[in-house]
Amino acid sequence: MGTSVRFWNRIAERYAKQPIADEDAYQHKLDKVRDCLNADHKVLEFGCGTGSTALLLAPGAGDYKAIDVSPKMIEIAQRKLASNPIDNLSFEISALEDFQAEKQSFDMILGMSILHLLEDPQAAISRVFELLKPGGIFVSSTACLGDNMGWFRYVGPVGSFLGLIPEVRVFSRADLQNSLKGAGFDIEYQFVPEGKSIACFLVARRPLANTKCR
Repeated sequence: MGTSVRFWNRIAERYAKQPIADEDAYQHKLDKVRDCLNADHKVLEFGCGTGSTALLLAPGAGDYKAIDVSPKMIEIAQRKLASNPIDNLSFEISALEDFQAEKQSFDMILGMSILHLLEDPQAAISRVFELLKPGGIFVSSTACLGDNMGWFRYVGPVGSFLGLIPEVRVFSRADLQNSLKGAGFDIEYQFVPEGKSIACFLVARRPLANTKCR
């Protein structure tokens, strides 16, 4: 079991009890996703944590699969689902790179607060592009520490080594946008919550779509 998985397993129950840090910004993001979501959409969410976002969005989709590397996180998500059944929603223990799915099989993929926690964010973005149908949408919300917390690249590894925080990749919003564009995405929407400048919410699309979000 990797260090990252052990960290998230250890804090899963405590994480599940934490309130949303910025409720207004979170609701704005949910609303934007719903603007792009159709009742026949096949959706994948990776890094789903304890499933809170999946439970809110799944009723608006056709099929919603949510995955996470942490068995403890998925256990909590499944408990939530058992108490609030949603027929088209399923949770699975898996990393994005290990998830079994056909290419171009999803209409929407979400990666919320996860890209900066991955060992290879560029590989994840490329995998998302591969799994999306032409015209499919990638929604992400990412901590871009490189814009005003570049020093974190020096202190972060110490905190991670001590088990206080997970491993975090440090990059800027421009780096993130360039990674998406380099993979072939068109960026349609960006939102940076006021006073929360490290968080960057993006809606990107695999080209050849005939429609855009409302």
